[in-house]
Amino acid sequence: MHVPPAQQRIVITGIGLTAPNGNDLASYRQALLEGKSGVQPYEIRYVGKTLAGICDYDALRYQKRKEVRRGTRAGSVAVYCAQEAVKNSGIDWANTDPARVGVYVGVTEHGNVETENEIYEIKQFDYDTKYWSHHHNPRTVANNPAGEVTLNMGITGPHYTLGAACAAGNVGVIEGMHMLRLGECDLAICGGVSESIHTFGIFASFHSQGALAHHEDPAQACRPFDVDRNGIVVSEGGCLYTLERYEDAAARGARIYGEIVGYAINSDASDFVLPNSKRQAECVRIALKKAGISADEIDLVSTHATATSSGDIQEITALREVFNGHSKTAINNTKSFIGHTMGAAGTLELTGNLPAFEDGIAHATINVDELDPDCAHDGLVLNEPREIGKVNYILNNSFGMLGINSVLIIKRV
Repeated sequence: MHVPPAQQRIVITGIGLTAPNGNDLASYRQALLEGKSGVQPYEIRYVGKTLAGICDYDALRYQKRKEVRRGTRAGSVAVYCAQEAVKNSGIDWANTDPARVGVYVGVTEHGNVETENEIYEIKQFDYDTKYWSHHHNPRTVANNPAGEVTLNMGITGPHYTLGAACAAGNVGVIEGMHMLRLGECDLAICGGVSESIHTFGIFASFHSQGALAHHEDPAQACRPFDVDRNGIVVSEGGCLYTLERYEDAAARGARIYGEIVGYAINSDASDFVLPNSKRQAECVRIALKKAGISADEIDLVSTHATATSSGDIQEITALREVFNGHSKTAINNTKSFIGHTMGAAGTLELTGNLPAFEDGIAHATINVDELDPDCAHDGLVLNEPREIGKVNYILNNSFGMLGINSVLIIKRV
């Protein structure tokens, strides 16, 4: 029986990740339940000593040294996550048609690292451009992270990156879902990656904005909802999924982590950086409508909250508007452990919560010593994990600059 594209069920069958506190789902989830932060001291030129979430994955597991040197950090992260996701999915990769695989990778920004590095290098030679690397162009084109995956894995289907600020992880997954439903691929490798800690510009800009976190204890620096929060911890990372149509996954007996049942992307159209709670609430409602469920059916909300005053308050205001009276809905935040992984935030934060489908536990938001009254909400899970019973639906928020909002709703299968 033919199923209309819009009704095709799309499921997550593989997960590959690197986070500042884990390089696979098991170690990452354990760190979240144990309260283990991945934020540490960091120093970068011109800015000096600061804090960051730094990944420690094996870059040579799937690439040669020459390939790592020629490519980018974002590309290396994407290759690692894509290979791990395919491996985790159990799919017969050797007999998978490479022309029917699509790669859709969300990024916050790309190319800044390489351009900064090249300018720094030619400065040593009085800005003589003959010393400019001939690798610069392929390193900085916007499709680079997804393209590096196709080169590494021999994928000949469509690939591109999606620039969606810090909503990019969710947006990458939504695009993968769309392309499966359109019949453009039979397997989508999708999600988000970030190399942001390797550009001094992002630290300098947040510092100028008064939004760069600082704390004598790095593990306590990222403090969403806390009255003493003082800004963002910039982090790197990546998380890519394999998505398949449900019937294909079921036919091969695949493990299914969850089904995408609701999604939405909208725009604030109000400010370059300040969030808009009305538009965020609207985005959540659109996703709920597409999922065909009501707010009181959501068991767990993964927040975007970045530990900035305006961001945290606006998001909680939006959630109050949508979930008011539904105190059974647990609400947590993953950035408190790993900092802001920018383009990877959406998928890394959702992934940290997916095991709740099996164990019924919401991991905590850590570092909340004194809850900001403007961020108070009955469902907040603070400082210690909470057993919340059977979890059927998880909602994941990811928002970004220029007013882009994204929401994903995942259902237990």
